[in-house]
Amino acid sequence: MMECLTDEIYEKGLELINEVEELGGMAKAVAAGMPKLKIEECAAKRQARIDSASETIVGVNKYRLAKEETIDVLVVDNTKVREQQLEKIKRIRETRNQDEVNITMDAISECCKTGEGNLLDLAIKASRVRCTVGEITEAMERVVGRHVASDRMVSGAYKTEFGESDEISQCMKKVEAFVEQEGRRPRILVAKMGQDGHDRGAKVIATGFADLGFDVDIGPLFQTPMEVAQQAVDADVHVVGISSQAAGHKTLLPELIAQMKSMGRGDIVVVCGGVIPPQDYQFLYDSGVNCIFGPGECDTCVSARMRACVRARKELCECVPAWG
Repeated sequence: MMECLTDEIYEKGLELINEVEELGGMAKAVAAGMPKLKIEECAAKRQARIDSASETIVGVNKYRLAKEETIDVLVVDNTKVREQQLEKIKRIRETRNQDEVNITMDAISECCKTGEGNLLDLAIKASRVRCTVGEITEAMERVVGRHVASDRMVSGAYKTEFGESDEISQCMKKVEAFVEQEGRRPRILVAKMGQDGHDRGAKVIATGFADLGFDVDIGPLFQTPMEVAQQAVDADVHVVGISSQAAGHKTLLPELIAQMKSMGRGDIVVVCGGVIPPQDYQFLYDSGVNCIFGPGECDTCVSARMRACVRARKELCECVPAWG
């Protein structure tokens, strides 16, 4: 048995190596986004196995506690911390030698422009004269611009791995019923806000919903609430789904809701999921969040609750002259 498993791993590993070689090597494969898509495909398939209970995770899809124990978490006043950091940066800028800063910034830009010199060494020198990371980045960005990742989704992985089931069939039928009633597919924007770069779960959700019949938009990483609100309005989505893995939910979600209301689109349903302590749920509900999805929620259940939210919000909108 062990030899069989070893041989299976070898064969599958060799397939991946050959695929990378056909693309011209790992550097070109990374540039094409191939490894990232493979990882996302694997994650989507595993989520489907968990949702369908073909793979057991104790405490998630089997043997769940009737009542979860409340875990105490450290609550940080991020507004106060931000103000302290701004004050520190202000003091640094007032006491550093600005001529040295300008020289190092120009050297970094020149290195990016000509390709000559050691960029890492120049960045270290810039740090030593008290340049901020943002300033160092800006010096490079003036020449090379800012990288924008392509947001491609894996198609079919979730549905195929889940397999034929009444749960999937019923979900897709309800999506089609929504289409008949509303004249278009339910549309969701899956977004990340703030300094939260953990997008694996968000991509899994996006992939699963696309397979269930939703139109799915994905926002780039590190968006501001204003940027997410604008993208949601421009795309005319029914739902904005926020993935929060970095404890910014109590600050960023209320701001997002306020921004959408200021744009006259308070009718857009806002849902969120990720690492959110249950003791924060009521605050988010009071702020205008419609649904919160914690660990263990399957995509089909999430889909049903979101469609219900959209219909309820639509009925409410018909009774309210305007949002704002």
